[in-house]
Amino acid sequence: MGTADVVLTRFTQLELLQASRDEREWRLLFEHLEGQRYVEMTPRTWPEAARIYFDLRRARKTVRSPIDCCIAQLAIEHDCELLHCDSDFETIATIRNLKQRRL
Repeated sequence: MGTADVVLTRFTQLELLQASRDEREWRLLFEHLEGQRYVEMTPRTWPEAARIYFDLRRARKTVRSPIDCCIAQLAIEHDCELLHCDSDFETIATIRNLKQRRL
């Protein structure tokens, strides 16, 4: 992926669609998201994401959702900078080499 490429995760797709206000908005958003590029989970991604959560707990740090650990692991695996508005990713970056920037 080039430096200017933007990719999403399926978790982002899930979170955006579930926040739709009505059927029309859901359909429009679904159509738009179908045209986007995604990084996908592999069998290895799942245990690595669980390990992030486990290591955070052992370090007495918490994140609100294991989904954030999955998103972080995808960014690490694909060498992406994660743009976010969520302090959980800053917490994850304290124990992993996660390239992240708060917007």
